Amino acid sequence: MTTSAAYQLAQVNIARLKAPLDSPQLKDFVASLDPVNADADAADGFVWRLQDDSGDATDVAVFGDEWLIINMSVWRDTNALTAFMYQGRHREMLARRREWFERVQEAMAVLWWVPAGHRPTVAEAESRLLHLRTHGPTPYAFTFRTSFAPGAAEPVSMAVPEDLGCSV
Repeated sequence: MTTSAAYQLAQVNIARLKAPLDSPQLKDFVASLDPVNADADAADGFVWRLQDDSGDATDVAVFGDEWLIINMSVWRDTNALTAFMYQGRHREMLARRREWFERVQEAMAVLWWVPAGHRPTVAEAESRLLHLRTHGPTPYAFTFRTSFAPGAAEPVSMAVPEDLGCSV
């Protein structure tokens, strides 16, 4: 899917760690962060990624849960993001994700369109993810399997059930 220059694709994925970041179990994951982030930064269609002072986002809180880590970025379009995700070091990390992260039932990744130049906040990402969990894919919050073109993307109005957090 290609988008007009007025919109860019935001994505967030969160993961529940199986062990502390400084544990031997997560050594390979942590060692791969800088090279994979550098690959993302240089990828065609990459626009922006969330990072803290260390250059990654491992210290950024999400849903108030210290066992969750977040990856959030903005891309030119779905084609650019997909091309990055399924090649090179990132693909290798995806193949090993079960070594490092818990398997959870609820959605842990969401996509949405943002106006070009907008940098989403963690609160915005949490809202989009909760919307996806509540309503399934909509133009406001969607997945690769069920995506929508950029444009009008108002959320469906409805209270979010309390059990949609990341309680695993």
